[in-house]
Amino acid sequence: MGTVEKVRCAWSNKDKLYQDYHDNEWGTPNHDDQHLFEMLCLEGAQAGLSWYTVLTKRENYRKAFDNWNAKKIAQYSEEKVAQLMQNPGIIRNRLKINATITNAKAFLAVQKEFGSFDRYIWSFVQHQPIINHYKDMGQVPAKTPISDAMSKDLLKRGFKFVGSTICYAYMQAVGMVDDHMPGCWKKQA
Repeated sequence: MGTVEKVRCAWSNKDKLYQDYHDNEWGTPNHDDQHLFEMLCLEGAQAGLSWYTVLTKRENYRKAFDNWNAKKIAQYSEEKVAQLMQNPGIIRNRLKINATITNAKAFLAVQKEFGSFDRYIWSFVQHQPIINHYKDMGQVPAKTPISDAMSKDLLKRGFKFVGSTICYAYMQAVGMVDDHMPGCWKKQA
């Protein structure tokens, strides 16, 4: 018998990169602070662009930003920013690069206050994933009252590029929200 192809959310069928992201990350609850920081920065880098653009540059971002070591990033100098602006492997937008440095500092402050970024960020969903039951991707909202509250609080704490739409995409990316479609092998009951 031949192998049975997994049924996935339609958006992930673009290519292997999207399939791997869908199968291994999107909608899967993640509690690792370094990964949570990476995804927040990448979602911010995506603002105004497609997620696919960022995903294709993800490994370059890891190399350019010290594998998302927030302590190192928080110490970046103007010289380092100039170096990053010359890196064709990332999105060379000064505001977004500077936001990553600012976000590293804010991230470290949150870790200090709450003991972990995970404890803080997951509190917006009472530390349990929200499992939605939309019938098609057209029903999935761009933002919600929870992403509005998250955005407002992150901004108050000094984070940049964390509007409500970015926050909702982030919630999907790190599994705070499960928006997998019916029939998708990743859909939680």
